[in-house]
Amino acid sequence: MTNPLLAAWTGPFGLPPFDAISDAGFAPAMEQALAEDLAEVRAVAEDAAPPSFANTIEGLMRCGAALDRVTGVFFNLAGSDSTPKREELMREFSPKLAAHSAEIYGNARLFARIRAVWEAREGLDLSPEQARVLMLVHRNFVRAGAALEGADAARMKAIKERLARLGTAFTHNLLADERDWAMDLAEPDLEGLPGFVVANARAAGQERGAEGPVVTLSRSLIVPFLQFSPRRDLRERAYKAWVARGANGGETDNRAIAAEILALRQERAKLLGYPDFAAYKLETEMAGTLAKVRDLLMAVWAPAKARAEADAQVLQDRMQADGVNGALEPWDWRYYAEKRRKAEHDLDEAALKPYLQLDRMIEAAFDCANRLFGLEFRALDVPLYHPDARAWEVTRGGEHLAVFIGDYFARGSKRSGAWCSAMRMQRKFPDVQRPVVVNVCNFAKGVPALLSYDDARTLFHEFGHALHQMLSDVTYEMVAGTSVARDFVELPSQLYEHWLEVPEVLRAFATHVETGAAMPQAMLDKVLEAANFDQGFQTVEYVASALVDLAFHEGAAPGDPMARQAEVLGELGMPHAIGMRHATPHFAHVFAGDGYSSGYYSYMWSEVMDADAFAAFEEAGGAFDPAMAEKLERHILSAGGSAEAEALYLAFRGRMPGVEALLKGRGLAA
Repeated sequence: MTNPLLAAWTGPFGLPPFDAISDAGFAPAMEQALAEDLAEVRAVAEDAAPPSFANTIEGLMRCGAALDRVTGVFFNLAGSDSTPKREELMREFSPKLAAHSAEIYGNARLFARIRAVWEAREGLDLSPEQARVLMLVHRNFVRAGAALEGADAARMKAIKERLARLGTAFTHNLLADERDWAMDLAEPDLEGLPGFVVANARAAGQERGAEGPVVTLSRSLIVPFLQFSPRRDLRERAYKAWVARGANGGETDNRAIAAEILALRQERAKLLGYPDFAAYKLETEMAGTLAKVRDLLMAVWAPAKARAEADAQVLQDRMQADGVNGALEPWDWRYYAEKRRKAEHDLDEAALKPYLQLDRMIEAAFDCANRLFGLEFRALDVPLYHPDARAWEVTRGGEHLAVFIGDYFARGSKRSGAWCSAMRMQRKFPDVQRPVVVNVCNFAKGVPALLSYDDARTLFHEFGHALHQMLSDVTYEMVAGTSVARDFVELPSQLYEHWLEVPEVLRAFATHVETGAAMPQAMLDKVLEAANFDQGFQTVEYVASALVDLAFHEGAAPGDPMARQAEVLGELGMPHAIGMRHATPHFAHVFAGDGYSSGYYSYMWSEVMDADAFAAFEEAGGAFDPAMAEKLERHILSAGGSAEAEALYLAFRGRMPGVEALLKGRGLAA
């Protein structure tokens, strides 16, 4: 019987045949796909013809079709619907894929051909996109160690394989800690909790086979519990479990793994001639240097910390008015901040949630995309990988552009957080291929599902990434969609969040779950007034994490990352009642892979641009100005990584922004 992972996918839109794919098929498919890719790459390396862009660079672009299909499906499933078998396969595949990559990047004959094309580039009459692709291929090989020889080359290969194993182990340990912990709630423990929190706790208990409601470490459940539970003892217990993920001792402890990852990254950078990993990593980013990143973060840290300290005193006073003595603790902040928000803005999240139905927020995201870019969305009835997932065909003017898959609900088999990925990327070479894009979130499941305002913002954020993929219009997959500098990739996603706050969008789509009535104008005004509420807290917890990430990768690797984390927070004067958004043992952005290592700052770097970019719409004809939408699509969303990020932004805006727009946007300007 033919393995469906390797056969041609002839179903609707060339989607993976999820109903025919089984875990048993992944290992043999991966083995065959790896072998095919290697054979194809070797054929390019051993071509007898003189090296050219067509036979070498485009030759590489023709390689690995089967591998792309297998990995595209497997890694989406491993993150969003894990099983013990898939976790076992992850541990098996990660070092194999690292070794495979090392073999390709270590192919001396191949690198010699790439270098020959690179050195002849001035006389090749390449298009701007081809010149960009050639530069990226050459740079990737150099940065991967292709120019290394002998013992250095062998050591680089070993480092990459070990890092792949460690990143997988870090992820699995975190998933295990999140999956295994739950706090049972007796009926009296539910007092003071809004109905939606109680319903979500009961649903979580049911999913886990518990006798009653539970609190889990899913952000969509634990954050509202910390916001609303009047039981300080239960808040403390839940908070301590949440921040202890990856640091509970035993087999799932991530602290030693983090230390080894940092040491290996530093060694890797030194082998390539960089002073440290931060210098290596930032070389290809918009920021370019660690000094520029630190300048940005510290420009935001000072006003954010001042705001947070002032807010802490207000919350402390509220706590003491409740008869609670002692210091304001991290498990107190959200509870008293919610009380303050209700008092100062008369905004009750429990009253707001019925207006934020998941289905209506999806419609809102789609409608904004229609008004800005002419996109239309048609629900599809096709087999998918999980009953919770749903799919839409995306068209414009009757032309097929993409398939969009939304997987919105939290479950034990899904890693925490929210993300966008592509099972298939856009390209025009060597064949025309339209993308299959996936948004994964962890919202609490209800009938109907109701979101917090933060959840709704997350939905818009991830859909902004999806638009970057769906509107991609380049020739080569290597520069398609979100294949851009890490500190540029968050621009489309963070920019799209602004449309959630456009009053006419909320008026049209924030409708009551029972009555269908639009959100009252008074509540809408309060929502928009409160948009910057608690920004001191939110900014401090984020910037602290970004600065710790930088410190980990600057200079010598810390032997004890936890001690280094404490040292950095001490130097910053981290407010006592605020924790890092992601402490080291569960900092998956930084340790699950290289993606955001020395790059967690990139959300804020992009935010400087997104605040300025939305201001461009406001300065023109408003949020749906067609001329600005066309410029945004042409210069950023459709361009992918076909040019330098700064050049793309300048083409859109005409200038680079300063930090002032960000401070104003967060309500932190003096």
